[in-house]
Amino acid sequence: MPTKPITRPLAPEDPTVALLRSHVTPIPPISQSSTNLTSFFSSFAQNETKIILIGDSTHGTSEFYQARAELTKHFIQHHGFNIVAVEADWPDAEAIDRHVRPRPPNAPSVHHDDEKPFQRFPTWMWRNHEFQNFTKWLKEWNEGKDRKTEAVGFYGLDLYSLGKSMQAVVDYLENIDPQMAKAAEKRYERMMMWAEEPHEYGLEALAAGFKGCEEDVMEILRDLLRKRVEYESSIWDGEEFHSGEQNARLVKDAEQYYKAMYYGRDESWNLRDRHMFETLERILVHRSRRTPSKAIVWAHNSHIGDARATSMGWSRDELNIGQLCKEAYGNQALSIGCLTNTGTVAAARRWDGDMQVMKVKPGLPNSYERLMHATAIKNFVLDLRLQQCDEELRKALMDKRLERFIGVIYAPNTERQSHYSHAILPEQFDGFIWFDETRHVGALEVHQPHTIVEFDETWPFGL
Repeated sequence: MPTKPITRPLAPEDPTVALLRSHVTPIPPISQSSTNLTSFFSSFAQNETKIILIGDSTHGTSEFYQARAELTKHFIQHHGFNIVAVEADWPDAEAIDRHVRPRPPNAPSVHHDDEKPFQRFPTWMWRNHEFQNFTKWLKEWNEGKDRKTEAVGFYGLDLYSLGKSMQAVVDYLENIDPQMAKAAEKRYERMMMWAEEPHEYGLEALAAGFKGCEEDVMEILRDLLRKRVEYESSIWDGEEFHSGEQNARLVKDAEQYYKAMYYGRDESWNLRDRHMFETLERILVHRSRRTPSKAIVWAHNSHIGDARATSMGWSRDELNIGQLCKEAYGNQALSIGCLTNTGTVAAARRWDGDMQVMKVKPGLPNSYERLMHATAIKNFVLDLRLQQCDEELRKALMDKRLERFIGVIYAPNTERQSHYSHAILPEQFDGFIWFDETRHVGALEVHQPHTIVEFDETWPFGL
């Protein structure tokens, strides 16, 4: 006799799901139209807004890149934003800036003609079709505009380009002050030994009696700053000095970062995000010398969402660029997060590994991903600001839930430990974009070049 099936009652639906269905704004797939998306977030770019941070919950999702690009175009075209600053190394981003906002003739370049930018792991993060399409648009937008006052600049905020930045400082000085270039080359000589494997420098710094390079790299920066007036009034207009200064500051901060790596993840994380924030501030000041400056930042959700609203801040004492912007600029700095439930993602299984297309697991129970998926609305946007979000919905979303962070490494077998953290969404972001199912970014290459092997700095997230 067949066994009678057991009928189990359906689990009651989270009342927050009904509130979300009533108050979110559905949008069409980003590949079909961006009008609804850009018009919804237009209020984020009002006159008083100084910084808009746009995140992603993975570094390998096509829809996130497309959404950031469309929002950025809109803010540039209609709201006067003139800075795009991204989670990338300064010399690589500067190669893009020289392409989209040409420099004066004979200005020194940080890249040789046969050297491609963004060769450091992970190449697909910036060497992809979505980013390529944006840079093509940016170059066209800048054509015919004054490079110093009207054109939009493209900048990198990160600090992993130790060797390349040291060489860029020397190259700059060789063009403007050959004697100073020789002095810089001599001071950088010892640090350059560690350029290809900088984590080994940090490990060596633990040894008793090890004489680090901190004073050498600091002295080069001091020399540059002492000669600011002289260098800025030379054959170029100050743009090259600004770049030389940023590279020298990057070397100084990277030296500290690699030493801090072995004392704890929170200390090195904080050094990195402080570097990104301070770089952003210097860019804003630099551009404001000739015209009002307003910046759009592209970085991972874990960097742009306020760390004080996540277990990064609660449990690990980690801060991030989103928190620092909020503390410095208040409501003049607004953040937009991007989240997804499932689909495919471009990521590696290990540090410095080749890119793979992997299936993203559906969101875990008690996660924001599971909550948003339960609405059965494929794509939507929501304004989380206090005066803009429904009071009852905002209160319901204030419950602490899990949130997923996938960086350049994805470990689905240990997803809970490797990729989830607790957060309070309305305090983390000012608004967010939901794509229920997404696909991997269109990488230009799959195989990772193995000329430079970076240490696994930010595992487990690989951000």
